[in-house]
Amino acid sequence: MKAAIVTIGDEILIGQIIDTNSGFIAKSLDKIGIQITEMLSISDTKEQILDTFASLQNKVDVVLITGGLGPTKDDITKKTFCDYFEDTLIESKQVLDHVTQLIESIFKRPITQMNRDQALVPSKCEILFNKVGTAPGMWMKKENTVYISLPGVPYEMKHIVENEIVPKIIKEYKRPYILHKTILTYGQGESLVAERIEDWENNLPEFIKLAYLPAPGRVRLRLSARGLDKELLETAIESQVSLLTQLIGDIIVGFDEDETIEVVLGRKMIQLGISIATAESCTGGKIAQTITSVAGASNYFKGGVVSYATATKVEVLGVSAQLIEDHSVVSAEVAEAMALGIKKLMKSDYGIATTGNAGPAKGEADASVGTVFIALATPNEVIVEEFNFGQPREKVVDRAVNKAFEMLQKEILKNLL
Repeated sequence: MKAAIVTIGDEILIGQIIDTNSGFIAKSLDKIGIQITEMLSISDTKEQILDTFASLQNKVDVVLITGGLGPTKDDITKKTFCDYFEDTLIESKQVLDHVTQLIESIFKRPITQMNRDQALVPSKCEILFNKVGTAPGMWMKKENTVYISLPGVPYEMKHIVENEIVPKIIKEYKRPYILHKTILTYGQGESLVAERIEDWENNLPEFIKLAYLPAPGRVRLRLSARGLDKELLETAIESQVSLLTQLIGDIIVGFDEDETIEVVLGRKMIQLGISIATAESCTGGKIAQTITSVAGASNYFKGGVVSYATATKVEVLGVSAQLIEDHSVVSAEVAEAMALGIKKLMKSDYGIATTGNAGPAKGEADASVGTVFIALATPNEVIVEEFNFGQPREKVVDRAVNKAFEMLQKEILKNLL
């Protein structure tokens, strides 16, 4: 079963907003065995929408469209649906009652004609009820292709996908199973990882595919299996993961999409009853942001200081001004003092500190652009490492964040052995 995803809106095409809807829809459909063959972003003109619909007709089983269902004049998806399906708009009492209740209970005012127009839907469509918004989804079929229109507001789209579309597709269509297993590795680049697992990769069963998903300082390996026997796929995937773990277990830190290193570390810190605090200069608070993106981080994260200015390092973290003068603000000595300072300030078991030249200009420090010192203060010692992550600036910051987590991971693993 194949599907295409179409997002409608000039705001996407000119980069004013980022399309997050397509990714959510793709993941949701992939989980139920539907193959996504195309993702398109198109202008919100009648001609462009009609041309796109026609080009996908009978090419895929399902076309999911987001956007263009609002109450304003520039939202033309419903009218264009009518043109494509040779239909007319009618007022849905179910939708009108819902819109009326929503407007009157939340905004405490009568509905306007524009609000009332949200209840207009093509007469031939099957309504996909939007409990959390005013624009309903629409399900219409032409020959061998189903066209599903969804509101562009992300939380409304997600609600309809999860509560209306996925259950309906599962009920009405026979689909193969598609299983994925993601292995998260840290500390080695894509080419080195590929060399280490080359023989294993060459001997994968034909129905299992491997994809490399590299990022600065880490590589995700995704195994994908497709077939009609779910139990066979699960057994085969687990067998291959076991073999892979024997080969590169030293750099594997987690599994599956949500099993990121910050999730793994959080679980281990809770298990050990230890806490962490951060003092960041060149990474600008990104380590703290990543830690706190995990639910429950308050159980082990004491807090952080973005000591971007030299004065902040001295006045807040207690780094000696003489130490900075003697060794430069970007140095192993200053990184160590920052890590110890934040550990003392926050009364945490561990303290992580970063100081470096992310670029593009050299700034106050003597060290070359791309140089980063990362310090990890443990209950017993301070570990300091120097790196040069090159350029551009974003790469330096991302690699520094990932390397800091890698250093913490290795240290905490010692306590679990």
